[in-house]
Amino acid sequence: MEHFPVINMEKLNGEERATTMEQIRDACENWGFFEILNHRIPHDFMDTVERLTKEHYKKCMEQRFKELVATKALQGLQAEVTDMDWESTFHLRHLPQSNISEVPDLSDEYRKVMKEFALKLEKLAEELLDLLCENLGLEKGYLKKAFHGTKGPTFGTKVANYPPCPTPDKIKGLRAHTDAGGIVLLLQDPHVSGLQLLKDGEWVDVPPLRHSIVINLGDQLEVITNGKYKSVEHRVVAQTDGARMSIASFYNPGSDAVIYPAPALLEKETDDGNKKVYPKFVFEDYMTLYAGMKFQAKEPRFKAMKARETTAPTATA
Repeated sequence: MEHFPVINMEKLNGEERATTMEQIRDACENWGFFEILNHRIPHDFMDTVERLTKEHYKKCMEQRFKELVATKALQGLQAEVTDMDWESTFHLRHLPQSNISEVPDLSDEYRKVMKEFALKLEKLAEELLDLLCENLGLEKGYLKKAFHGTKGPTFGTKVANYPPCPTPDKIKGLRAHTDAGGIVLLLQDPHVSGLQLLKDGEWVDVPPLRHSIVINLGDQLEVITNGKYKSVEHRVVAQTDGARMSIASFYNPGSDAVIYPAPALLEKETDDGNKKVYPKFVFEDYMTLYAGMKFQAKEPRFKAMKARETTAPTATA
């Protein structure tokens, strides 16, 4: 098995740029995941995000999770649980409008830091989308524009903690799924592992690396690239020792964005008469479908949207 792709973003600025772009291309085509280092988000700032997130869990969420475990009779499981996950979460919305000031129990410092972190991640997401455009032969800004809709992209963060689990063979930290949206930027626990992706029929660990950001591609990038890049099934395996922190930020299309394969990429594929074309749809409609099918295979979702695509509004350039 090849090594999980780790990309040093600093090398994009020098004579190793071509090699680094090739590493990103290979990761997008063959893994759907990669990990980036030297992404210009300061290490001490990332340490602060980690510290405040873990403090918030201890102070505000740990006891609630223990009560949930007791209520749902999840202690000492005998049979496998397939309809819930061993995780404690809350969500922040950044775009089109922030809800950080409304989320209960956050300290003023934590609110301020997470707001700043979101701005840094938004910028990084847009830089990464332009690198993908370059590799795909699309004009700079194409993917950002494709995500825009009338109100700009949707951007939010899921903050999760995965407490120690006495029966990890009976319940997943998070069940296997692909991500519905665009591009995901993850700050994961630097010490406790658990995230795995499915590659060539085997589950592969995503290694915890301090001060890295894990990137993965969502279903919308698979559609826009007409399958050249693919979203990949992944899961979180619960651990018996150590609580795992996960801060996943989702840079997604706007709710009314019309998503469809990039015409420039379809033109390159005209030689292949059997090439399938992915569906065209409004992102919000896809999300409505996804809500009921998240933990199922993505292909039936694409098929269902293909069946509906005649009703989607015409995309404007």
